[in-house]
Amino acid sequence: MRILVAEPAEFSAAAARILEGVGEVTWADADRAALLALLPGHEVLWVRLRSRIDRELMAAAPTLRAVATPTTGLTHIDLQEAERRSIAVLSLRGETEFLRSVRATAELTIGLLLALLRDLPGALAQGPTGKWDRDRFRGRELYGSTVGLVGLGRLGQLVARYLEAFEAEVVACDPYVERAAVPPNVRLVSMDELLARAELLSLHVSLTEETTGLMGPAQFAAMRPGARLVNTSRGEVIREEALLAALRGGRLAGAALDVLADEHAVGVNHPLLVYAREHGNLLLTPHIGGCTGSSMERTEVFLAGKVARWITAQGSGQQGEEHVRNRGNVWG
Repeated sequence: MRILVAEPAEFSAAAARILEGVGEVTWADADRAALLALLPGHEVLWVRLRSRIDRELMAAAPTLRAVATPTTGLTHIDLQEAERRSIAVLSLRGETEFLRSVRATAELTIGLLLALLRDLPGALAQGPTGKWDRDRFRGRELYGSTVGLVGLGRLGQLVARYLEAFEAEVVACDPYVERAAVPPNVRLVSMDELLARAELLSLHVSLTEETTGLMGPAQFAAMRPGARLVNTSRGEVIREEALLAALRGGRLAGAALDVLADEHAVGVNHPLLVYAREHGNLLLTPHIGGCTGSSMERTEVFLAGKVARWITAQGSGQQGEEHVRNRGNVWG
């Protein structure tokens, strides 16, 4: 099959060898215009998160049979259109055993919690000035803090185990978690109790109809005054206008976001970007949760193997179940 790798920067050499062993690979750093021009004639498209794979792109490529993406989140792909066109979506969603070895997003969560508690961006900015106004940066410790985890799937459980080392009190809300999977340092509570108790709130849910807008005006109003929020899941989990209101009104002491809603449409005048440029209590990172060299190497090799197996199965007349698998679980 003909495979188009549309985001080849620093692509894993081992993964490249796997793909080249099962198909004719085109390597092209393609923006949307280039994708529209290059995609016709290819059966498999490999993307990361830069491109939106929507109805227009799929319609431009009548030979397209599969989209591969080394991610668990699939908001950059129109899954309904892919299913309508019988285009398989090959991803990391549902690959629980493999994903236990991918820790980058959980580690970033801890980093963002510490950055909020100690105002690390502000301190780093002041350091080179020589002012050394250390009392301005009298922060808080994770030790003894109450941290609330919304979602106790793979990432929530990893974060909970990291927090155990800090001796933080951890409460979590997840109506779908199995009791046997709950780490010993975590107490399951209702969402209402979690919001009322947590000094730090971290979101670890998959994006579904149930979790879209999960954090809205009512939830921010129910949070403990002066709490802080971290989101490394998906931007659409938060109603961003409600978050801004909570920050401006002082209900939230701070927030750190690695994700925004509809990231492909974000411009410099996005309200959250404007607020972050003017206030130090909103930290934004450009969706770097899984972006480490080792994690990207492992995920690309794993996904390349999955693509190779899918191509082999097509040659033998087998049918995959990727449309069902990619619906995933409801919460993380």
